[in-house]
Amino acid sequence: MGSLSIGHWLIVLVIVLLIFGTKKLRNLGGDLGGAIKNFKSSMREGEAEANEDKDKAQIASAQPTQRETAGAKQEDSKV
Repeated sequence: MGSLSIGHWLIVLVIVLLIFGTKKLRNLGGDLGGAIKNFKSSMREGEAEANEDKDKAQIASAQPTQRETAGAKQEDSKV
């Protein structure tokens, strides 16, 4: 009794079409599709920036600083 059958959904669809018209519904669908597309592209850009920052941090931690290399050279010369 709580769920709607296909007949109920068709009646709701007809009422919505009569109230809003097909042009408004088409515009609404286009706007919704554009919003989803923009959201997905923004998510991809954010992930790309996060990956770039992660790569830069890994490169920076992998490269020894000048002090570390100078200290290692001094230790080698003492031996």
